[in-house]
Amino acid sequence: MNTWEIITVGCFGLGLAASCGFRVFVPLLVGGIAARADMMPITEGFEWISSTPAIVLFSIATVLEISAYYLPWLDNLLDTIAVPAATVAGIIVTAAFVHDVDPILRWALAAIAGGGTAGVINAGTATIRATSSLFTGGLGNFVVSTLELIAAFALSILAFLLPMFAAVLGVILAIILFRFAIGFFSRKKDVKSAVAG
Repeated sequence: MNTWEIITVGCFGLGLAASCGFRVFVPLLVGGIAARADMMPITEGFEWISSTPAIVLFSIATVLEISAYYLPWLDNLLDTIAVPAATVAGIIVTAAFVHDVDPILRWALAAIAGGGTAGVINAGTATIRATSSLFTGGLGNFVVSTLELIAAFALSILAFLLPMFAAVLGVILAIILFRFAIGFFSRKKDVKSAVAG
């Protein structure tokens, strides 16, 4: 595999990992289907992602996850477990599709870039949902959930069509959402300090 191909599959994995930050199972499902259709090569040892049982389970999990995020307050409960789940899913999809590189490099890229991007994006969207719940009583969360779902599918599809663009977009979204989360918690701390003072 030449350098260009390594960069391409790396960007593909990163694009899917970023998608995990919006919905955990959508990129696993899309990646499994793509590998099954021989649209994207998969790392040895991760062939199970493209197996029929895995695709069926990912499909069911995707439908359940999408549905659950449209139930008021259950979506906030899901956010408590979604950050670690998104991080793990980001690591898996990155490692699954970054192949023909040194295993140490693959797992470092998967853990730092894949897991980190997915976790940061998910933490940012959880903060947006918490803000929406606070100001709309959960009624505005429908819009947040819909935008997350669109982003998950769009990034997963972009990862196949334009891997570099998907990776760059994923990193930009991670930075924006990280800054939003930091700003939210800084303002919250300032308000608490003002109330206490």
